[in-house]
Parts: sequence; structure tokens; C-alpha cells
Amino acid sequence: MTGRSVLITGCSSGIGRRAAQMLARRGYRVLATARKARDLEQLEAEGFEALALDLADPGSVEALAGEVLSRTQGKIFALFNNGAYGQPGAVEDLTRDVLRAQLETNLLGWHDLTCRLLPSMRANHAGRIIQNSSLLGLMALHFRGAYTASKYAIEGLSDTLRLELQGTGIFVSLIEPGPVSSRFRENAYLAYKANIDPDRSPHREVYRKVERRLMTEDISVPFTLPADAVVKKVIHALEASRPRARYYVTVPTYVLAYLKRVLPTRQFDRVTRAVSRAEMEN
Repeated sequence: MTGRSVLITGCSSGIGRRAAQMLARRGYRVLATARKARDLEQLEAEGFEALALDLADPGSVEALAGEVLSRTQGKIFALFNNGAYGQPGAVEDLTRDVLRAQLETNLLGWHDLTCRLLPSMRANHAGRIIQNSSLLGLMALHFRGAYTASKYAIEGLSDTLRLELQGTGIFVSLIEPGPVSSRFRENAYLAYKANIDPDRSPHREVYRKVERRLMTEDISVPFTLPADAVVKKVIHALEASRPRARYYVTVPTYVLAYLKRVLPTRQFDRVTRAVSRAEMEN
């Protein structure tokens, strides 16, 4: 695998950062993206090819794709779509603009970047597209409607793309983590404060619990795994001759995905209500 080029989005912290580090150790040429200047400086200090990317900005996506293809002479092997954020809030409290912003970053930016790199992969008759989805791409939980919508959409888009690319030498894989150690909660709190007005919501009392949860840095979430657990699945998707269509990560993903398959909807709704309630009480 030495020298194969992999583009990873969302490398400022968490899964993206660990993916960049672990893949570089395996001999991959890692092109790591981040949105903020200070994060790009940190990536460069670690020795990565750091590239600016704002997934919500089509011009930024276009510029990045051109730079990547130029640097690799059109030989990009893999794209790990990872950069995303979670917008908390009850569905009825999400404005059209807030929902659009969530989809611009978590769905449309990924789609745009993927489509811009696919022609080079087709020309090389080889490539890997790895989408970092979520347990919430398989099921819904309270107050995660925007994020869940983005992940359900990326699941459907990726399944369709996988079918359309059959026989091209390009493989599409979805990774579906449950709780993973990252700065995700910190970023979700910022999105909540910017876009949700709890005082004008019928859910105002529940939002107090949401706020406490998002603000608590050392909260213990059962079955949480380090980002390395996700990266191990990324490595398999990159290196297996027949990568899987889906990779589950963490016990909750395995358990809840199974229960959704076997339980009637009403019974599964009871499970998700219990999970959401347990989260609020932690």
C-alpha cells in the first residue's frame, strides 16, 4: 500500500485525525483536510499534506478536488468522507436554513467531492470511497433529526452508488459507528447554541437536560470506543480485495441494528425512547 494516496476530510480531531495518523504509519500518502487555519497548521506540524476544505462551500470543494488531482497526478486511490457535525434540536425547532446547513456539510459536500474524484478513479479502474455514516444512519433518536436525516441520506446515496459502480474496480463502503471518543459533543453544543432557542420551544424542559449533557466533558457513555476502532474498519475497507458494504462499530450499533430488523416498529420505538431517556439521565 506504500504511496497510495488517500484523501481524508475532517482531520482536525477525532476519527479523521486518527485515520490520518494510522494510515500514514501504514505507508499511505495522506492528504488531510480541515476548515480552520489553526487545525491546518497542526496537521502540517505533524507532517501531513494539509488542505483547506469547507464542505458547505461549493467553491472550496471544487478547489480542493482540483488540488488533490493535481498533487496526485490523477492517481487518487481513496476518499474517506468523514468531516461532519451534529445539529441537535427537535425537528419542529429546525428552521429550513438550519436543516439546509446540516445537509450542505454532511451530505451535499460529500456528494460533490466524491463526484469530482470519481472520473480519475474510473480512469485508473480502481478506487475506494468510504463514508463515515453512523448508527443514526440506521435508526432515529430524539432531538437528532437533522443529523439523522443527513446520515439516512448518505446511506441511500452510497447504496445506490455502490450498485452503479459494480464492475468498475471502485468500491463503496459505509462505516456505522455508535459512541466514539471525539470532540463531536463540543461541536454539537456550539451548533445548538447558535441555532436553537429553547425558550420558544414546547421542548424547553427537555432542552435543559440536553444542555447539561452537551456541556459535560467527562460524561460516561456506555460502550464508547476510541477512534482507532473506526480506523481499523477503514483499513479493512481500503485493503480487502472485496471490502464490505457496511462496517458496524461499537456494541450499540450491532444490538440496535439487529433489534430494528426483528422488532415491529412500535416495539422498536419503545427501545429508542428508552435509549433517549437513558441518554438524558446520564
